[in-house]
Amino acid sequence: MYLTELHEQVRDLARQFSDEVIRPAAEALDHDERFPSEIYDEMAKLGLFGIGVPEALGGPGFDSLTYALVMEELSRGYASVADQCGLVELIATLLVRHGTKEQQALLGDILGMRTKVAYCITEPEAGSDVNGIRTTAERDGTGWVLNGGKIWIHNAPVADLGFVLARTDKSAGHRGMSIFVVDLHAAGVERGPKEHKMGQRASQVGALNFTDVRLPATARLGEEGRGFHMMMSVLDKGRVGIAALAVGIAQAGLEAALDYAGTRKQFDRTIGEFQGVQFLLADMAKDIEAARLLVHSAASHIDRGLDATKACSMAKCFAADIAVARTADAVQVFGGSGYIRGFEVERLYRDAKICQIYEGTNQIQRVIIARELMKKGARG
Repeated sequence: MYLTELHEQVRDLARQFSDEVIRPAAEALDHDERFPSEIYDEMAKLGLFGIGVPEALGGPGFDSLTYALVMEELSRGYASVADQCGLVELIATLLVRHGTKEQQALLGDILGMRTKVAYCITEPEAGSDVNGIRTTAERDGTGWVLNGGKIWIHNAPVADLGFVLARTDKSAGHRGMSIFVVDLHAAGVERGPKEHKMGQRASQVGALNFTDVRLPATARLGEEGRGFHMMMSVLDKGRVGIAALAVGIAQAGLEAALDYAGTRKQFDRTIGEFQGVQFLLADMAKDIEAARLLVHSAASHIDRGLDATKACSMAKCFAADIAVARTADAVQVFGGSGYIRGFEVERLYRDAKICQIYEGTNQIQRVIIARELMKKGARG
């Protein structure tokens, strides 16, 4: 097996935490749409945030495969919780790769969940087309003035710091964007109401509006005009994270379906004895394993320093599609019960859908895969 003893130890730690802490709370968190600070505090103590942050900067310094293993196990418990782990990983990766020493000093509080963060890209006219961004940051003396708005931003209702993509040169297209670290408690920052989502309801999502928000020169992350490039530089890892999260949702669905099929009786035998149900379970298991292997392959591409774009897009696209299709099968195994609130598979089905949308829609992933094939061929 390609997993090392360390991989297995970290995976087992995340699995135990998921089974003992996250999964028992999932139904109530979904119902209440509550930000589970107490769970995140425990995760921080266990070192489950900032998986890839080097030890010199306060992290565990694990590889991308370890990150994928942790994301899957956390998502088995509840995808909203895994989503927070993924968000912190993206922000931490940005700071490690592009932050100044002063900006990297933020990592301690971020990994400890004393500072909550938001990754602020999406706008009404800029979803898949990031070039549609209209938020601007204009020079004002030695600093900047930020104006514009973002929508559907993870953690917007609760975040302390926003990493905001804004235009610094309106004439330069994607080469005219920069990322700014913004205090979301500052004057001129306004939060919209929390959105009420179909699934992953305990992850807080909302809008942020910026009106003449004054930023010091030190707020810019990395070089001016390199914001789009920096954002793209972490997308591969982000897609691995979402792909692993999708596998975790599907795995939880399979486990629930197997348990139900072995106990639910119809016509004097368990439904798991009927071939029609067996075929559903078999298809779930093989597709989940295929998705898991794609995720691990994509993570390995990153860890080995290879061009990971195609591998990560394939993993994200396939795993997300499988999560939706196979949690639907889990609902089918449960029959009418699976359609009722309070049954885990009903929530899993709702939680799975967003995996086909965020971190680049699956339609965009197919465009990327085809583009890479055309550039490099079938084995590139």
